[in-house]
Amino acid sequence: MAKYQFRVEVTPRFLPDQSSAEQSHFVFSYTITITNTGEVTAQLISRTWNVNDANGHTEKVRGLGVVGHQPLLQPGEKFEYTSGTRLRTPTGTMHGTFFCVAEDGEKFDTDVPMFVLDALSESGGSRTLH
Repeated sequence: MAKYQFRVEVTPRFLPDQSSAEQSHFVFSYTITITNTGEVTAQLISRTWNVNDANGHTEKVRGLGVVGHQPLLQPGEKFEYTSGTRLRTPTGTMHGTFFCVAEDGEKFDTDVPMFVLDALSESGGSRTLH
């Protein structure tokens, strides 16, 4: 087991009732579950997201914490939240990084590998991303 490690699970979902294809406005939610799979208590401090649409437009989003929280996770503990994003195309991708600090002062990043936002697919299943 790694000393400093979070596991990230992502479940994206298209929100048709908040979207308008005629206006090129596609809204997605995504539920993130973060589990401390390391050996040391650690806190998520900030996030960086890259949101990409099918036209090659990329938006970089940075901020403290996630949905107003900077969760402190004991080994084995989980934190789940739901947030959202908008695209100008019916498909796109997201990937990012969580910056974390362990209780012993060690700093580490947790990568969130790319996941697909797809208004044309009903799959919407969860993926475990490390």
